[in-house]
Amino acid sequence: MSYTFLSDDWFGAARKLRAEAGDLGGDPDLKINALVTGGPDGDKEVHITAGAFGQGLVDGAPTKLTVPFDVAKSTFIEGNQQAAMQAFMSGQIKIEGDMTKIMAMQAAPPNQAQQDLAAKLRDITA
Repeated sequence: MSYTFLSDDWFGAARKLRAEAGDLGGDPDLKINALVTGGPDGDKEVHITAGAFGQGLVDGAPTKLTVPFDVAKSTFIEGNQQAAMQAFMSGQIKIEGDMTKIMAMQAAPPNQAQQDLAAKLRDITA
């Protein structure tokens, strides 16, 4: 079954997959909040913490992104880092706070556990 990216049903299925994945080995200190704009269900607040994507914002995140829905889907689900770079260079992505956190996230290639989870997320995303 596939769900619209960032819908409540998608987050429910993604939480289940994340729990099944176990330790993703991501940086436990990495916290980034994001506002994804222009989605089919409106704007959504999300976060990236320790290599995992989650619903809502987290306290203490030193960085906040504002990113269009299509760019977020292309980057986080399809793994298209070039889309994120192009969107940033054209001003579609706004960054508030500590930009080094974004750079650190992009510099670290995904490990096997993260790649496996990403593939499962792609499979459930319409």
